[in-house]
Amino acid sequence: MAPSPNPRPEDHGPAGRLGIWFIGARGSLATTATIGLSALAAHLTDETGCVCAHPDLDARGLPAYADIVVGGHDVDTLPLVKQAERLVAGGVVPGILAHQVGAELEATEARLRPGVRHGDSADQRADVERLAADIRDFAAAVDRVVVVDVSSTEPPHDAGTDADTWAGLEAAWTAGRAPLSPSSVYACAAVLAGAAYVAFTPSPGIDVPALRELADERGLPYAGSDGKTGETLVKSALAPMFSTRSLAVRSWTSINLLGGGDGSTLADPAARESKTSTKRSGLESMLGHPVPGPMHIDYVEDLGDWKTAWDHVRFDGFLGTRMTMQFTWEGCDSALAAPLVLDLARLTARAVAVGETGPLTALGFFFKQPIGSDEHRLAQQWEALLAWSTACADRVTT
Repeated sequence: MAPSPNPRPEDHGPAGRLGIWFIGARGSLATTATIGLSALAAHLTDETGCVCAHPDLDARGLPAYADIVVGGHDVDTLPLVKQAERLVAGGVVPGILAHQVGAELEATEARLRPGVRHGDSADQRADVERLAADIRDFAAAVDRVVVVDVSSTEPPHDAGTDADTWAGLEAAWTAGRAPLSPSSVYACAAVLAGAAYVAFTPSPGIDVPALRELADERGLPYAGSDGKTGETLVKSALAPMFSTRSLAVRSWTSINLLGGGDGSTLADPAARESKTSTKRSGLESMLGHPVPGPMHIDYVEDLGDWKTAWDHVRFDGFLGTRMTMQFTWEGCDSALAAPLVLDLARLTARAVAVGETGPLTALGFFFKQPIGSDEHRLAQQWEALLAWSTACADRVTT
C-alpha cells in the first residue's frame, strides 16, 4: 500500500520526513516521479534507474522512500490521476501500477497549489510571497523541504542589473518592476521559505546573482542545472574517450526528435536556444575546442513522451585518416528523469542535514550545465559524487 499522507512521528526513519515540492507538479516528469515514489515506498517496484541504489554510493542517512511526501505548484489544472492515465496510454507507466498508487496521487493532488505564469501579475513581490507561503505551509508537516523545478524550459532571460544584488531586486519590486523570469520567481520563493533548491531544467531559476546571494546568506544549498538523461549522458561518456585517445573530432552533429509537453515547449525557437546552449557548452568543454556541426531539436507530436536522438561524429585518426561514429538513442524522458529527481531530492536533503550550503558541485553528475563546476566528464563526475556522498554519510553518523 502507499504511505499514509500523515504518518505519525514514530513511523519516520532516522533521516526524518522529507517534502519534495515540485515546480511543474502535474507535468509528465513530476507525475512519473510521484507514481514511482509511491511504488518504491510500497515495494511495488525496484530501484532500477535510481543512482542512490548503486552499491558504490554511500546511502547512509538518506531519507527512506516511505518518509517522502510530495506537493508542488503548477499552472496546469488537469488532476494527477488524469495525467497518470495519459502516461499509461503512452506506455510510460504500467496501468496496474498507476491504479495501485491512485490513493497517493489523490493525496498529492490535495497538496498542489496554483503557480504563476509570465505576465499574469505585475506585482512580482506579491507572487513570490504567495508561493513562499505555500511552501512554508507544506514544510510544517515535514522535517525539511527540497524544491525541484521540473517545469517547462523557458527562453533565455536576462534579469538585468535589477537582480545584481538582493537589495537591488527589492528596490526594483518597490519601483513596480518585475525583472525575474517565472523560474526565478519560484527559486526566490523557495529560498525565502527556507528550502533547498534543485533546477532540473535549463531555465534561469536560482542562477541569478541576487538569488544566489540570498541563498548564501540564509545558508541554503542548491544544485542544477538541466538534467542529463539521454543523448548528453552518452556524450559525457564518449567525448572524453576521443580526447584521451588523442583522436581529433572535426564535427559532431546532433538531431533530436521529441514529443510531449517538453517537445511542444521547445518548438519555440527562444526556448530551444536555452536547451541547445547547455548541450553545446558541455561538449566543447570536454573536447577542449569548438566543435562545428548542427544541433537540432524538433517537435514530433506523435512521439508523445518518447524521444529519439541521432548523432554523427566525424574524427581524424593517425595519419589524418577520416573516420566516423554514429549512434541512435531512443528513450522515454519521464522514465529516465523521474528516478534522478528522487535521487537529487534525497541527496540534497542529506546535504541540508549535515549543514552543506551554496552550490552542490558534486551533484554535477546529474546535470548538463552544473552550477559551480566546469567538469562535464561523466567518469570524473561519478568519482566526485561518490567521494562527496561518503563524506556526507560520515558526518550524518558521527
